[in-house]
Amino acid sequence: MSSVTEPFADNHHDGVAADQLVDEERKNFLLILAAFRLYKTTSMISVDQREMYMNSLSKNHQYLLSKYRESLHKIRDAILTNYQVINVMVKTIDQLFLNDNESTYRDNNGEFGVKVGQNEIERVQVTLKQIARDWSADGEMERQQCYQPIIDEVTRLFPPNDTDVENVRILVPGAGLGRLMYELSYIGYFCEGNEFSLFMLIASNFILNRCLIENEYKLYPYVHQYVNNLNRGDQTRAITFPDVSPTQRPPKKGTMNMVAGDFLEIYKEADYWDCVATCFFIDCANNIVDFIETIYNILKPNGVWVNLGPLLYHYSDVMGEHSIEPTFEDICHIMKQVGFVIEKCATGVRTLYSQNPKSMHKSEYESVFFTCRKSAQKSECNGNSNKQMNGHTK
Repeated sequence: MSSVTEPFADNHHDGVAADQLVDEERKNFLLILAAFRLYKTTSMISVDQREMYMNSLSKNHQYLLSKYRESLHKIRDAILTNYQVINVMVKTIDQLFLNDNESTYRDNNGEFGVKVGQNEIERVQVTLKQIARDWSADGEMERQQCYQPIIDEVTRLFPPNDTDVENVRILVPGAGLGRLMYELSYIGYFCEGNEFSLFMLIASNFILNRCLIENEYKLYPYVHQYVNNLNRGDQTRAITFPDVSPTQRPPKKGTMNMVAGDFLEIYKEADYWDCVATCFFIDCANNIVDFIETIYNILKPNGVWVNLGPLLYHYSDVMGEHSIEPTFEDICHIMKQVGFVIEKCATGVRTLYSQNPKSMHKSEYESVFFTCRKSAQKSECNGNSNKQMNGHTK
């Protein structure tokens, strides 16, 4: 029977229940909650600073900048609209974790007792752009580049017409706002997403469980981009979301579930998953070998790992964090030594990530895309993995 389980259930495998979270984790949650609630205040400060500087200019310059001043007024209106959506979003936080006392994460009378820094402010802004990427028509091209190759490979490996798809267990670590997880479960697979970021979890909980109508909400995801705008309206261009409503268009047969927490801490049960699908994920580790070994361990014998993404290595330049940054050549060697058989691999796969389609500046990755299969015995490192697949070559 088709079902969609409430995201963020905390009773999966060895996951720690929310009521057992230490005080430091609670403070982190309240910090992120404060960042969302202070969105309007922090965003308006940026507009105020520009307007104050403009007011200090000569009358002639102010006259020449009259259209720019009008744009600042529109930016304020866009920020207010975003804040209205955020207010609706954070109202669902008490139901974020199942099996939890709903007061666990509430602040006392609105007093957070935490200081919101620039990093948290920027993460809220990034979350708005992620909504555009995963759940709006604006992100369709990026989803075709990043998610569709994974979906096509999974359906090739587990054909829906010839497979009991609801019994095919697929894990999507680093699920973000849950679009890839949703698309796989909609086909009929048992699909579970895992996400560590509470920014992503708050937003995905809202979209997956509370958005009842397609394109119900309006956002201005690019309003904080003050540079590289060709036309005045580019910064205040709106998107609507969700382009599909997961509550009105639930999976036909499959199960969809989201689990919050650290991938390495939660997923330890060996030989459990038929497939692990990762997109822009493996470079989020301090030590990528931990990810490779964990994925190998949790896959069933003959299970497959499908991956697409770059090697940005998120911790490589973060103060106070340790990081190693193996090349893809190194990673291929490590995967083979661990026991994976690389069945398909392509490099130079052109992918965008959370880009403003109207911006004068865009960053593009030449990602890697591979399929590995778990073997019963460790294999020797041999052969050249850079072979053609789906039209992409090194």
